[in-house]
Amino acid sequence: MSVLVVGVSHRTASVDVLEQLTLDAAGVDKLVDAVADTEHVTEATVLSTCNRLEIYAEVERFHGTVETLSRLVCALGPDDPVDPALLGSLYVHYGDAAVAHLFHVAAGLDSMVVGEGQILGQAREALRLGQEHGSVGAALNLLFQQALRVGKRSHAETDIDRAAPSLIGAALDLTGDVAGRRALVIGAGAMASVAVATLSRRDVAALTVVNRSQESAQRLAEEYAANVLPLDALDDALREADVVVSCTGATGTMLTAEQVAAARAGVTTPLTVIDLALPRDVEDAVGELPGVRLENLRRLSEELADSGAAKDVAGAREIVREEVEAFLGARRQASVTPTVVALRSMATSVVEAEIERVLARLPGLADQERGEVEHAIRRVADKLLHQPTTRVKQLANETGAVSYAAALAELFALDPEAVDAVTRPGGH
Repeated sequence: MSVLVVGVSHRTASVDVLEQLTLDAAGVDKLVDAVADTEHVTEATVLSTCNRLEIYAEVERFHGTVETLSRLVCALGPDDPVDPALLGSLYVHYGDAAVAHLFHVAAGLDSMVVGEGQILGQAREALRLGQEHGSVGAALNLLFQQALRVGKRSHAETDIDRAAPSLIGAALDLTGDVAGRRALVIGAGAMASVAVATLSRRDVAALTVVNRSQESAQRLAEEYAANVLPLDALDDALREADVVVSCTGATGTMLTAEQVAAARAGVTTPLTVIDLALPRDVEDAVGELPGVRLENLRRLSEELADSGAAKDVAGAREIVREEVEAFLGARRQASVTPTVVALRSMATSVVEAEIERVLARLPGLADQERGEVEHAIRRVADKLLHQPTTRVKQLANETGAVSYAAALAELFALDPEAVDAVTRPGGH
């Protein structure tokens, strides 16, 4: 299996860049078809979410294919020539690294809100999409099915889905009781949704959502009876707030010290700013302003170092590590099977020919004697083949550049067609 992943996500791109790559159902269908039609691509599908766009392809060669798939992603942007920010936001995973990446994604470890379960449904949809287009075969089907199992296991064996609420809860705990205070949430993504839900349960006096996209903010606000303001009203919202939670996922600064100071001019009530974004939304200098307290992920990570949330994330990472190791080990062992089968098939042909030759020269042997001769020849061949075929399966689990299956095929001069026939439909 040679899986290639070309993608862009909230970890590498700004909200502006991700918005350029937002696809409707028809757009995703079109991209899957384009990838499947690419030379050297044998299987393909696309994982598309609000903060992630990834192409998964089984490929015959890396060089050339990665450039083509990168161009397909960049072509989704509005700029011509390609926006350097978009091109620089792309990431590539290949082979074993592609397997590890998908398993991390499915487990929720690569999500904006760590441990969120929605990604499992989105991965399942990517698999269904490829199957519907006829572009997913045995390789990607096996990979995605296993990734879904890994995701389910991480949620079943840890409480990773509680990591984000624990993080926000810890941040609010550091500020003291927020009941009766006016809260402002900047952003409307997954982390912002958790922040709004947590604040609403703590009986804040007023709750306002500010976001670049009014539609996204409106959906979130309606669910929790919050107010909605456009991004250009942020300064007014800052003036009225007692607690601000910023979690936009943008790569640029959302709140500067100068901006906050201007918005709070003449206001005597204290302000707590909680920055849950990575990279940070809020300048460190904001925390140095009079009457302003700043909490960010750096301090929160220290507060949560020994917490259940941190342990759940660590537990999920260990599950993913185990599953990646097991999957790759099984795949490496499976890769030598065609060579072993071809070797034993060749040996069987040699043994049968030799038995026929020997018995033809000894026509006077009784049936029992003929049976003993046949058994002895077959037993010698089996003993000679046992060690190399057993060892090649064991050595296949060792990482490195050596292909023991290829070495075995070369040493025994196996016919490449005979090896390939084992992997073809109807091969044995």
